[in-house]
Amino acid sequence: MANSPIITNMDVIPVAGYDSMLMTLSGAHAPYFTRNLVVLEDSAGHQGIGEIHGGDYTCACLNGVKPLVVGQEVARYRKVLQTIHRMTQPTQENDGEGIQTLDLSKLKFVVKSEWAIECAMLDLLGQYLGVPMAELLGEGVQRKKVEVLGYMFYVSDKSKCTSQEFPYLDESDSQDPWFRLRREEILTPERIAQEAQCLHEKYGFRNFKLKGGVLAGEQEMEALRAVKKLHPDARVNIDPNGAWSLSEAIQLSKGMHDVITYMEDPCGPEGGFSGREIMREFKNATHFPVATNMIATDWRQFYHTASQNACDIILADPHFWGFEGSIRMAQLLESWGLTWGIHSNNHFDITLAAFAQVGCAAPGTPTPLDTHWIWQDGQNLLKDTPQIRDGFLPLPEKPGLGVTLDMDKVWKANAFYNRLPSHERDDAMAMQYLIPGWKFDHKRPALVR
Repeated sequence: MANSPIITNMDVIPVAGYDSMLMTLSGAHAPYFTRNLVVLEDSAGHQGIGEIHGGDYTCACLNGVKPLVVGQEVARYRKVLQTIHRMTQPTQENDGEGIQTLDLSKLKFVVKSEWAIECAMLDLLGQYLGVPMAELLGEGVQRKKVEVLGYMFYVSDKSKCTSQEFPYLDESDSQDPWFRLRREEILTPERIAQEAQCLHEKYGFRNFKLKGGVLAGEQEMEALRAVKKLHPDARVNIDPNGAWSLSEAIQLSKGMHDVITYMEDPCGPEGGFSGREIMREFKNATHFPVATNMIATDWRQFYHTASQNACDIILADPHFWGFEGSIRMAQLLESWGLTWGIHSNNHFDITLAAFAQVGCAAPGTPTPLDTHWIWQDGQNLLKDTPQIRDGFLPLPEKPGLGVTLDMDKVWKANAFYNRLPSHERDDAMAMQYLIPGWKFDHKRPALVR
């Protein structure tokens, strides 16, 4: 491949989309979310695309490395990434703690902007060779479709947010039951069960995960029981982002083995012990399988997590680990008898296509993958958005990433981004309308004040 195409242009396009008032430990999602797109063009006339987390920091990082990308051969993508890695150094703000306590200000240090470049270059290389991106990862395509789960959230009443400049999207007139429901208040076990049923009917999901850390733990357990009663064969999981203390997590777990399949980050650092040590104690006490996207966000953290047998499932988002890194993790986990999966943040359909490629390249039996796409469904930036059917995400048939940008929609999303008062994620902002003076506390659920 010495004569593979040359990258002739690199554009970084920040974009924004609408969101619901989704609740997490960190607060309430704003009416909008932001992402950064990388669009590469090569000398063969192909376009390669990648999507990564939003924010000015990430955007500036991407723009800063353009000279290292333009002019390079598509087949030498590893050399490009290696050059970027050798030239970048951690900032003084980055203390190496990752997101053990869900401090969103540190998320930018966990996400690596260059993974959007990796995605776009693999897209170009796949198009040049006439194969899907998944064929270039690990040992190639392992399956033609990958299972994804119904990612459920509590949703607060958007009418309480009285901001007129950027109101939450209203879909009360939609003909789609899910589109209507996802913009309404969902705070009770009955409504969570309704959410699960609606997601099952629209996308065919057979497994579900609830984002916890919002209400008192007992209320969240009741919601899981309601979902399990409605879908007795489903794998039902919860992710409170470490909101519970060790003792509380152990207590909440009692009698729940017939309801919950695994716990994701049920507890975090406390009493001078790291999240890895506390999670190991939780496993010892409850015999629950444990998943994480908080305590193993790089290889050094993973070493300590694995050496303490603190987790059974590593959710290796390619935006944290890189595409080849995520598959390398999947290969290692399969060899060790552990399980691989993907975590998710609000994203457009470019990331949905990327998840399909990585999920179809991962060896073994991945746990059903996360995706926020169901909350953004309808805000397409692609002409050929992958569709979730029967709970599965198919591998696109075309080479590379297998999808095509709709540039008219991209520029509209960019114009929306440019109108926003802030480009950074701030889940405390909308909380002020629900609880005046609200402040994030990683050991108190968002609505427990």
